[in-house]
Amino acid sequence: MSLRLKLVLALVLLSTGATVVVGASSYRSTRAELTSEVDRSLEAAVEPIRGRLRQQFDRDGRPDRPSPPGEFRARTDLQAVVVAEDGTVVELVGEGIEPQQVTLDLMGSPAGSSAFATVTVDDTPYRVLASSLRVPAVLQLARNVEEIDRVLAALRTRIVLVGLVVAVVAGLVGSLLARQLTRPLEQLAAAAATVGATGSLDERVPEGGGPETARLGSSFNGMLAALARSKAAQQQLVQDAGHELRTPLTSLRTNVYALRRGDQLTPEDRARVLDDLESETQELSAIVDEIVELATDARSDEPFEPVRLGEVVGRVAERTELRTGRTVRLVADDSVVLGRPRALERVVSNLLGNATKFDTSGGPIEVQVVAGAIVVTDHGPGFEPADLPFVFDRFHRSVSARSLPGSGLGLSIVRDLTEAHGGTVAAGNAPGGGAMVSVTLPLADPSTAPPGTSPQVAPQPPPLS
Repeated sequence: MSLRLKLVLALVLLSTGATVVVGASSYRSTRAELTSEVDRSLEAAVEPIRGRLRQQFDRDGRPDRPSPPGEFRARTDLQAVVVAEDGTVVELVGEGIEPQQVTLDLMGSPAGSSAFATVTVDDTPYRVLASSLRVPAVLQLARNVEEIDRVLAALRTRIVLVGLVVAVVAGLVGSLLARQLTRPLEQLAAAAATVGATGSLDERVPEGGGPETARLGSSFNGMLAALARSKAAQQQLVQDAGHELRTPLTSLRTNVYALRRGDQLTPEDRARVLDDLESETQELSAIVDEIVELATDARSDEPFEPVRLGEVVGRVAERTELRTGRTVRLVADDSVVLGRPRALERVVSNLLGNATKFDTSGGPIEVQVVAGAIVVTDHGPGFEPADLPFVFDRFHRSVSARSLPGSGLGLSIVRDLTEAHGGTVAAGNAPGGGAMVSVTLPLADPSTAPPGTSPQVAPQPPPLS
């Protein structure tokens, strides 16, 4: 069952149910009011007749046929009889109906006792009032209530007709409302079907209607826009990766072609080709690893925990010294951040690797850890002013660095990992020359710091020029 049909049925049922409840309540109150009016008219007729009967019973308690008051003789809708204890029936007004059970049940009751009942005699409905007399007899008054039944029957018919009309109107109105309410959902479903069939993320749905439908449309459009950006980023990554992979692949093909002519190569040339093959293979592996890391975010399953930043930088600095033979001078405070240890090690490793690669002076690499900021400074040529806005972009390499090995992804990975930790990155040139790259991370809550950590201070990292 569709949502539209459910809405229509719900509105029809609610409207019809409300009409039935109101109609039934009106019917019961009308019937009770009409019955009460008849009962009041019967009670009004009892006392005058009882007064006349007191004067007309003989001494033995046998009723004669007394004449009722004149105001009742002309009433055709009122019938009155007196039923004696021995079963004698004396008609007072009209032809009278035979004694009813309510009258017989009242026989022998104290004088003045009365009871009402609704009976049917010869398919004619009557309202009966039985009233006991001082002598062993009961006065029975009856009134024909066919007119009341006709009024109630007409009222029932009207209630049914009104219920049907309300159901039809509710169905029409519900159909219109359901169409308006479900139109955004239908547009949303159509857009989703189009996206699923064509793969196009350019579809959009209207954001009008009520607050809920507008919010739904806005959320769906936002999701499509995010997917479009993600798809564009993936395509850009593939294009950039393809461009970067062409250089080592071309070199590999050239070297393989040279090896095919191995009989024409001197031992020195052959050794140089093999060294070049090994270097290009390593660079190709590094590029592939970094591309996979960017595309899959392989560190996302690592939990966040309090990390003493100086210890992380110290471990990476030791490895860098062992691998490159370069001196890394580290000055660190007791900064503690909430992060993923392996991801932070990758950040520091990329920063130091970038510094050692581009600083060919052989001098030491300066590293400072101050108030959650990691600042790496080398003594190389520094950044070209035109390259500073793009140093953290994927695959960006300055003109002077294009002849050097690398993928152009190192600082891009630094930026992505830092932003994943809620931090920021910056690049510039040191006042005394050389490149300076900083990573600033939010400090952890002091209550979560590892044991033995000194209170964290908040000095400012060195300025970038």
